[in-house]
Formats: sequence, structure tokens, C-alpha cells
Amino acid sequence: MVKHKIINSLNRHQESTHMVNLESLIMDVPDYPKPGIVYKDITPLLANPAGLAMAVEQMANPFRGMGIDAVVGAESRGFIFGTAIAQSLSTGFIPIRKPNKLPREVRCMEYELEYGTDTLEIHADAIKPGQRILMVDDLLATGGTLDACCQLVDGLGGEIVGITVLLELTFLPGREKTKRFGDIHAVISI
Repeated sequence: MVKHKIINSLNRHQESTHMVNLESLIMDVPDYPKPGIVYKDITPLLANPAGLAMAVEQMANPFRGMGIDAVVGAESRGFIFGTAIAQSLSTGFIPIRKPNKLPREVRCMEYELEYGTDTLEIHADAIKPGQRILMVDDLLATGGTLDACCQLVDGLGGEIVGITVLLELTFLPGREKTKRFGDIHAVISI
């Protein structure tokens, strides 16, 4: 009886993930964080169990069996998907953080955003030379954040196997800026 209930529960979960339109779970917020920017709010997708499960699987699947040693994601939304993808691929997660958040020696990179500049940091000993790394973020837009992350990983000797994102804004130059670091997989392209 218990086995039957578990199988029915799994079947319902699988059916619900097949019916989810991920793009419909992303809301546009005009003029945020400043006028002229249309912010892509993924919090409705994160709150939807089937949508979140489907997004993680679609981001991870192209990289199964590729010998990924670690997943790397940038603060903060890269953490959300990065840790879930690392678990899905049975590997570890390495965070890239904003300044003064990591307690040991760091490497840092300043980069440009669509709406300003920022700095990211990684522990200096986070990656061993030759480790096979999957880069993860929620969004590929101008490519500034992912490019900075890839440069940090590359500078520590990591081998970037690929980049996976939930959403790519194809009208911005992010893919062109980051493609030198490996294959880029986007679940949703607009």
C-alpha cells in the first residue's frame, strides 16, 4: 500500500512538471532597479515546486556524465540554482560572493552590470587546477557577472566545462562575451 502511494505521488509530480510553462512563471517588473530596465523576477518560479524542479533538471541535464567536479554560482540567485544543480549532479558547490563576505584569502574581480559596476570574490583556494567546473546563474544578459565569475575560476586554474542559465536575454551581448569559456545552455531564451 505504501509503495503504491509513493509511486502515485511520483507520477503526479512528473505529470505536473511536464505541464509547467517556465516562462509564464517569470514576471516582468518595469523600471527596476532603475528607469529603462525590465527586471526578470523569478520568485514566482522558485515558489512553484514543479517549476523549480523542472528548471533545475533542465539546467543540469545537458551536463550529466561530463565529469563535473564542482558547480560554481554567484551571489545571490546563482546560489539558488547552483546548490540544487550541484546536488542533482552529485557534486559540490563553490560560492562566488560580494565583497567582504568570505572569511579567508580571496581573489576578486570588478565588472560592469547593465546598470553600474560591482565586485565579486572567491576563496583563493576554492578551486584546484584542472577541476572541471560548471558555471551557473539565473540570467545571462550583458554577460558581466558570468564573465567575471569565469575569469575568477579560470584564474584559479579551473576548467570550465560549460555555463548553464535559466534565462538568456538574446537581445543583449552576454553570449558573445562569455562563449570563450565554454558551451552555454539556456533553458529559456527571449
